[in-house]
Amino acid sequence: MFLFKKIVAPFFFPLPICFEILLIGLLTLWFTRRQKTGKVIVSIGVFWLALISYGAVSNIFLAPLEFKYSPITDTSAFQDVKWVVVLRGGHFSDPKLPITDQLSGASLVRLVEGIRIHKKISNSTLMLSGGSVFDSTSDAGAMAKMAMALGIEKKEIVLESQSKDTKDQALFIRNIIGNNRFVLVTSASHMARSVALFAAKGMKPIPAPTGFWVNNTLKMSPARFFPSGKGIDKMQRVVYEYLGIAWARLRGQISP
Repeated sequence: MFLFKKIVAPFFFPLPICFEILLIGLLTLWFTRRQKTGKVIVSIGVFWLALISYGAVSNIFLAPLEFKYSPITDTSAFQDVKWVVVLRGGHFSDPKLPITDQLSGASLVRLVEGIRIHKKISNSTLMLSGGSVFDSTSDAGAMAKMAMALGIEKKEIVLESQSKDTKDQALFIRNIIGNNRFVLVTSASHMARSVALFAAKGMKPIPAPTGFWVNNTLKMSPARFFPSGKGIDKMQRVVYEYLGIAWARLRGQISP
């Protein structure tokens, strides 16, 4: 089922859909007599590409996900919490590159935020969660290597290296920490689904979102008037998360 999700889901991402529309349009133009139909299909593909390339459009759908929970700026209310849990964000092993380049941007920002909160909460333990998917090293192991490079001692870290996805993480982490309160660190756009999956297991996560894509302080800039790869990345994040939420509801993993 995990591989099925990984193989099928990308076909529904914004850029592949755009490519599929344009390909159908070009095939219609080149190999059929339906020239008007081909032109309409290609025009739809171009319009779709423009739509997903503008960050202002993706922000409309991304903001409700990212701002559902506020980041933790003051840890004074959480001094009794013993666990700071950081969820995987992906990595790849390449010994020719520094460890900072082997972690994905999502993993790196989540880890740094987790370390920041861990240092602010006395006697807390840093749990790094994520198994091996398409790499011989687990995400948790890669993050642990980076954490120790940043000065965190090995005794302060606990690894959860079995999970393949967020649903698995909720299950395996519960087996380690039980129903105790814990700080949950993941990307802001991923937080709503993560909290729902952990809460469904009877757990008590304290959301600590990080890695925000939407920045409401930038009102006007020349970049806002041009399509960009970042706009496409944002829209892909939107689709990825809403597909994940829909799948979790369909499978009964979270309540509707």
